[in-house]
Amino acid sequence: MPNKLAINLEKIFKAYDIRGVYPEEINEETAYLTAKAYAEWLKPKKVALGRDVRNSGDALLKEAKRGLIEMGVDVYEIGVATTDMLSFAVAEFDLDGGIIVTASHNEAKYNGLKIYREKAIPVSSDSGLLEIREIAKNGDFTKCEKEGKSENLDFLNKYIQKVLSFIDVEKIKPMKVVVNPNFGAAGKAVDKLAEVLPLELVKINYEEDGSFPKGKPDPSSPENRAETVELVKKSGADFAAIWDADADRCVFLDENGEYVQGTYMTAIIAEMMLQKNPGCAIVSDISLTWPVIGLVKNAGGKPVICKVGTSFIIEKMVKEKAVFAGEISGHMYFRDCWNADNGMIPFLLILERLSASGEKLSEIANPLREKFPNAMGLNFPVSDTDEKIKELAEAYNDANIDYMDGISIEYPGEYRFNVRASNTEPLLRLHIEGKSQDIVDEKIKEITKLVEA
Repeated sequence: MPNKLAINLEKIFKAYDIRGVYPEEINEETAYLTAKAYAEWLKPKKVALGRDVRNSGDALLKEAKRGLIEMGVDVYEIGVATTDMLSFAVAEFDLDGGIIVTASHNEAKYNGLKIYREKAIPVSSDSGLLEIREIAKNGDFTKCEKEGKSENLDFLNKYIQKVLSFIDVEKIKPMKVVVNPNFGAAGKAVDKLAEVLPLELVKINYEEDGSFPKGKPDPSSPENRAETVELVKKSGADFAAIWDADADRCVFLDENGEYVQGTYMTAIIAEMMLQKNPGCAIVSDISLTWPVIGLVKNAGGKPVICKVGTSFIIEKMVKEKAVFAGEISGHMYFRDCWNADNGMIPFLLILERLSASGEKLSEIANPLREKFPNAMGLNFPVSDTDEKIKELAEAYNDANIDYMDGISIEYPGEYRFNVRASNTEPLLRLHIEGKSQDIVDEKIKEITKLVEA
């Protein structure tokens, strides 16, 4: 019979990170053993260590730190920080890796670890997480002759300089912006940016609070965005930016409070990046593709479609020498930031675009909304995801079919949809796009009937 520790380690190691309910699943012991196993696996000499604002974060960080130091690793602490600050610290200071204690957009009861190696390369189940899990379960650690040491890393000013390097600061015009960090760690960076940019910040959910008093800090949820929508309308702001708790994602509302989907934001920012880097490749995930392909081709770039997930996106960026990548979830990746995802750079690029063109964000987004209507993130509970995907392939056997990630079915010029199995639940997730909203709505009913049959 496996012991409780082994069961917890099996449960909390996910596809892209380590995550579970504190303290039942992830706790001080699992954090300590995971950090030691990471050190055993990677053999790093210098590692950055930080955490998000969660109330359980300090206890987990202390035990992760103890595990690293016992393995002879020098720890460079960055304190309460965003995930992109952690990846910046690893790459900018030429460290061998990094760990941030975070559960991203999950509720307060969750916590976890995101793990990186040199040059801010994330470690996933395809690139080491499973090996780290097995080392932690076995507890087979090399005895270290000399413990590592710990010191604080002063990184914030350099981080601000780095993200500002993506825009022409002098060309930013005065703007009123609603900013919502969801009680997470984004506020300290936004305040620093506002010291050098002519911004009037309308703040909401701004103070760091690891209890997340208004619920799940997930800007992808319409319920989460509701009060920000009202504040945009009430304040007359130019737009709103909303981050998740670890601030590696930023989503946008236009001046009317309308959500600008991640696929449209990817297309908009891709167009900007191609103006600065003509002819380069742009990577986007497979969920919704038409807006990005359309704008990238029009701007003279090379559109590249990729499986969903950070490790796949970064691998594809490196292979294609892409300058930029985006996912519909709001994750955006930049070649000149070590291919890492970053939640502040998109915010700055939109400030630059609005300043340069004099347009409102709705005037940029509306043509995309009208030309590329879609529906995203529709979930269907199923007992056998593979069988349902086979049934869809049979039902649409005259279409262009792709199995890169789940199944993508396309009737060129008419409609296209992607269905993927969830990584964590027995669900199929549907994203669909078409040449008209009527077609999208009709096909949702058709596909729903097939899946639920």
